[in-house]
Amino acid sequence: MLKVKGVKKEFLKLNSKKKEELFLANNNISFQAKDGEIVGILGPNGAGKTTLLRIVAGILEPTSGSVLFDDFNYLNNEIEIKKNIAYLSGNTKIYHSITTYELLKMCCEIYEVDRDKIGERIQEVSTILDLNDFLYNKIGNLSTGQMQRVNIARCLVHDPKYYILDEATSGLDIISSQIILDFIKSEKKHGKTILYSTHYMEEAENICDHVIMVNKGSIIKEGSPIKIKKDTNTTNLRDAFFALIGGVDNEE
Repeated sequence: MLKVKGVKKEFLKLNSKKKEELFLANNNISFQAKDGEIVGILGPNGAGKTTLLRIVAGILEPTSGSVLFDDFNYLNNEIEIKKNIAYLSGNTKIYHSITTYELLKMCCEIYEVDRDKIGERIQEVSTILDLNDFLYNKIGNLSTGQMQRVNIARCLVHDPKYYILDEATSGLDIISSQIILDFIKSEKKHGKTILYSTHYMEEAENICDHVIMVNKGSIIKEGSPIKIKKDTNTTNLRDAFFALIGGVDNEE
């Protein structure tokens, strides 16, 4: 189980008068994600989703608060935790001059996958994400959707327990998006814990067991999609979000 407790993250930024001031990107964020559960982190651009996921992934340190994986923290167990997580950011860059197979082989070696099983594992991952047609193509020649599937493939070669996915389908065509969403749902069936950040409310409504809505760095609502819609007297998560913030004008 993943537990996020009271996470705050402060940054210094320049205001309109070119003076430094504190900016609170995450404000007292707490939630849990159980084994075999897809938890959606939903909100508009700038809501603090990416900062939160970077903290969960151990890339950023929180100003205060804690992140626990099966009751282990980063301070004392960083290497072991990172062996069991996969983190995908919305702007991850990968090598263009090597093939998909070469990248996956390199990732297997980094994560110390048994050398005798590397070929078998790459084939398994290629089948899951439908990579076989371009497995030996250079990454620089792939389409945006193909490249994102390769990006996810590199995250799962070591069979992680936790997935931290930030805008995994942003800008993709319908086929690539569906392949990724089907993969996420299949990993849930294998007992994996998945944090899924997106601003596509309809997508989250389709795959998430639990939803955490964030705005301006704070949680404004959480629960199952059904419960959130019921509590806000709406028929979809998009309308629920706007009901919670008081409409578009209040967001600006």
